Amino acid sequence: MDDSEAQLTALYKGHYRSVLSYVLLRAEQQTAEEITSETFLIAWRKIDRVPEPPLPWLLGVARNLVRTQRRSLLRRQTLVERLAEIAPAADVAEQVAERQAALNALAELSERDAEAVLLASWYGLGPAEAAKIAGCSARTFNVRLHRARRRLAETLDRTRPTFQEQS
Repeated sequence: MDDSEAQLTALYKGHYRSVLSYVLLRAEQQTAEEITSETFLIAWRKIDRVPEPPLPWLLGVARNLVRTQRRSLLRRQTLVERLAEIAPAADVAEQVAERQAALNALAELSERDAEAVLLASWYGLGPAEAAKIAGCSARTFNVRLHRARRRLAETLDRTRPTFQEQS
């Protein structure tokens, strides 16, 4: 085991529980475990720059990751709520269920994927216009949109059998 691995192992053994406890006060179990793991991944990448004592630095990293995760979740929820407000209401129960399935699938996409789908499908923007808004080239946007549509279709396919069983 080299020196950096030994440092990380000592860091992990000495502070994992403290970091996890800190994050558990701010997030649910699974999210807390993911954030704690990511905290130690960052520590591994910056092992030579981890200050002494390391715990305050580790908690600061974890705090920033929790805040980033919350902001991302809030943006995603806001996007789904806005989409639900402006989407036309369906008259038939089946259409309502399909609309909800589509909204749920859209909510599962990353913020970048959801933005690509909405810019192209909902707002009807062309690749050049949407790329300006997304801050990338038209070619990059086309690739992003293709991947986002594929992920959306995969999510819908995964949830659709459950929907049909309920009908």
